[in-house]
Amino acid sequence: MIDPAITPDVIAAHGLTSDEYKRVLEIIGREPSFTELGIFSAMWNEHCSYKSSKKWLRTLPTDGPQVICGPGENAGIVDIGDGQCVVFKMESHNHPSYIEPYQGAATGVGGILRDVFTMGARPIAAMNSLSFGEVAHPKTRQLVNGVVEGVGGYGNCFGVPTIGGEVRFHPAYNGNCLVNAFAAGLADTDKIFYSAASGVAMPVVYLGAKTGRDGVGGATMASAEFDDTIEDKRPTVQVGDPFTEKRLLEATLELMDSGAVISIQDMGAAGLTCSAVEMGDKGGLGIRLNLDDVPVREDGMTAYEMMLSESQERMLMVLKPDLEAVARAIFDKWDLDFAIVGETIAEDRFVIVHNGETMADLPLSRLASSAPEYDRPWVETPVAEPLDFVPEVDPIDALRALVSSPNYCSRQWVYQQYDHQVMGDTVVSPGLGAGVVRVHGTNKALAFTSDVTPRYVRANPVEGGKQAVAEAYRNLCAVGAKPLATTDNLNFGNPEKPEVMGQFVGAIKGIGEACIALDTPIVSGNVSLYNETDGTGILPTPTIGAVGLLDHIDDLICGTARDGHTLLLVGVSLGHLGQSALLAEVFNREDGDAPAVDLEAERRNGEFIRNNREWIGACTDLSDGGLALAAFEIAHAAGCGVTLDLADTPTLFGEDQARYLISTSFDKAEALMVAAGRAGVTLSSVGRVGGDTIRIGGSEAPLAELSDSYTTTFATTFA
Repeated sequence: MIDPAITPDVIAAHGLTSDEYKRVLEIIGREPSFTELGIFSAMWNEHCSYKSSKKWLRTLPTDGPQVICGPGENAGIVDIGDGQCVVFKMESHNHPSYIEPYQGAATGVGGILRDVFTMGARPIAAMNSLSFGEVAHPKTRQLVNGVVEGVGGYGNCFGVPTIGGEVRFHPAYNGNCLVNAFAAGLADTDKIFYSAASGVAMPVVYLGAKTGRDGVGGATMASAEFDDTIEDKRPTVQVGDPFTEKRLLEATLELMDSGAVISIQDMGAAGLTCSAVEMGDKGGLGIRLNLDDVPVREDGMTAYEMMLSESQERMLMVLKPDLEAVARAIFDKWDLDFAIVGETIAEDRFVIVHNGETMADLPLSRLASSAPEYDRPWVETPVAEPLDFVPEVDPIDALRALVSSPNYCSRQWVYQQYDHQVMGDTVVSPGLGAGVVRVHGTNKALAFTSDVTPRYVRANPVEGGKQAVAEAYRNLCAVGAKPLATTDNLNFGNPEKPEVMGQFVGAIKGIGEACIALDTPIVSGNVSLYNETDGTGILPTPTIGAVGLLDHIDDLICGTARDGHTLLLVGVSLGHLGQSALLAEVFNREDGDAPAVDLEAERRNGEFIRNNREWIGACTDLSDGGLALAAFEIAHAAGCGVTLDLADTPTLFGEDQARYLISTSFDKAEALMVAAGRAGVTLSSVGRVGGDTIRIGGSEAPLAELSDSYTTTFATTFA
């Protein structure tokens, strides 16, 4: 097959600007071959190089005594004591999921699982954060069903519990849904594996499934906006096989136990190209690959296709040569491909040979270190206009609107399609705040949550970024877990637009400030830009995944409210209604500023919850829908009515931060009041539990009626 000529159109189709192509010419001193152009395109696209975001990502806090490995590897690693660590990361598969919902979501799950077990960890938990367009949009139903089936289809077959997540709907996602996948695993701290190659003339080994044409150019596609040619991009979506991935997991962990691994890297975005370049660059070595030895499942594949394929369930390893037979036997046992496809070299070269011909010969370090880095122009997001008058509303009518909205109803229809009990260590299942998984064979447990409120970030990126971290912190504290660290998935529109770049910069500033104040460093993450269709961007959506530790499972707060319990509110209520769920669902408004986040109060109040867990029956943080929705959720979980003594709209539905709602017995409520006084924490009695009715002020409704709407809305809308 004759390669296409390198024309301006071909260069543009590879996502390279004219200035970037000039840099390519300067680096190699000649016109690149078609394969070389593809390699530069893969390494220099936004998805792989972070060229628009690197400057700002460097400002995030990534260190702490608990951090073993921060950003830069396949996943972050945090110490949990006793010689064990938790390995976790969140990544996006947005563009593929919009084009092909099932496979896009499924391979997003597969990719994040590989990121975890590539480090030597056995996956123990998964989550997902999903953002879709308005419910009435003609594509939303198909996307919701396809994505949920894809997440469940891959995770269930692989055998990892999906224990949490979030789902939202907003017109801004009509042309570009978001699928953010999170995975966490356990490893021994003395058995962690990294990706940096070492040693000259060491075998480079291809592991796993065969290479096909699926996913060719996927990373470049993920670094561009959508337009009316979207259907042409369908071949760039990868196809996953969870059963192969399960075998790859077991084979990889067995291989690591054999001592044969020098370094190992998942073949994710940009496939063989990115994995080989990253391994060589981190180790200060060159790599020579012979593509004739790459296992393929399609005839006549070109060097370009093999280097840019994103076929799933594949790894690349640098092997100790004296253990080749041992390593090969392991992969033969698991019926997976094992092929020596190259070697490490002392020279700073990335050499690709196919059919006896050199298809690429490039300076390897320049592919990574010389990737463009932009300081994009940005403008600060204007201060939001003051919130106009919000009329009083019957609190039960407003609550009824919230619990029957797809944005705030139960996600039972979603999480019942996920196996959240596989492996037998799930302690708290989806739908009850943070998910909790026991550390197998111990009395410890890990809590996981995913949070962001995009409308806050749009109105005020700094406060919205803070709030995403703060809400994740509260969700962990509400189950009694000590927050350890975070991962981020930063989803934004076109960074070449100064207002979008301003949203990104503001959110990074807010996230960084909150992570420092709450001692939850960012240890891994992903940036997804160009989430736009025909020039219309998504809401800025910097998703925060957070992990917390329970030193003993008995420290878990997971009780339910009981008849006669007192309801206590932790924190100060100022009645902030700007950008609230009430405005959106009842008044169809999205105005005002985001709520201010007092990070000192967040830390103080979170520590109060954890330090006084023995007095707490049930606990939830307050976020969307404020006190009214939190009280209903406690009532629904308990199957018992509640009465709130408050009646005014701002107090009931305001979304002030740093707040929790506690249900506990009268005598324990008194003990909490004393403890709050000593800790300088605001604690007030706001109601009681009992009966079978929700009473707020002078208005009431049967709990059964509201619970029915809450539990059936999602299935009625999408099933």
